[in-house]
Amino acid sequence: MIILFSASLEKEKRLLSDEELIKRIVETNDPSLFGILYDRYGKKIYNKCYSFAEDSDEAQDLTQDIFLKLFVQLHKYQGRSKFSTWLYSFTYNFLVNYKKRETGKKLGERWEKLNKNEKHLTQVDDVDEEDLFELKVSGLEKAIDLIEPADKALLLLKYQDDISVKELQNLLHINESAVKMRLKRARIKLIKVYQKLQENE
Repeated sequence: MIILFSASLEKEKRLLSDEELIKRIVETNDPSLFGILYDRYGKKIYNKCYSFAEDSDEAQDLTQDIFLKLFVQLHKYQGRSKFSTWLYSFTYNFLVNYKKRETGKKLGERWEKLNKNEKHLTQVDDVDEEDLFELKVSGLEKAIDLIEPADKALLLLKYQDDISVKELQNLLHINESAVKMRLKRARIKLIKVYQKLQENE
């Protein structure tokens, strides 16, 4: 009877939405609940880590580090966006800092430093999103690894994780035009790197 009760309780926990699960984790600090969260997102986060580390052992270490940090900072999730959106942003923040060895800086802060001169940004030639879709996948994968980690993270959030401009505004605490400008800037960098790679082949 106790075993049956325990099994049904476990099943009930696994059926919780992300938001309900997080609420319970924050309230109880229950590691078994956090384990459910890890089961849901561990592989996706590992894949994101691997795209930055390109070494399976290092990607595994980074995944563990991210989830340890997440356990401590889960209370910061405010529910203003889907949890998966917030988690992917949290992950890319961590990975950008890892790549740059500048711990404690957020993506938004980093982009603020890179883009202080808005006038300069508006003079850059525009690149349509369609231009990205016409690139060869193999060349695109090489090119995205060669651009700034912060630009790479932004493009992955938008085009791989399908995070909307509105959601990016909330995550980065910047306005819509600034998000669009940074996406445009990142696309331009990516296409320039891609073209250089094609010339050298």
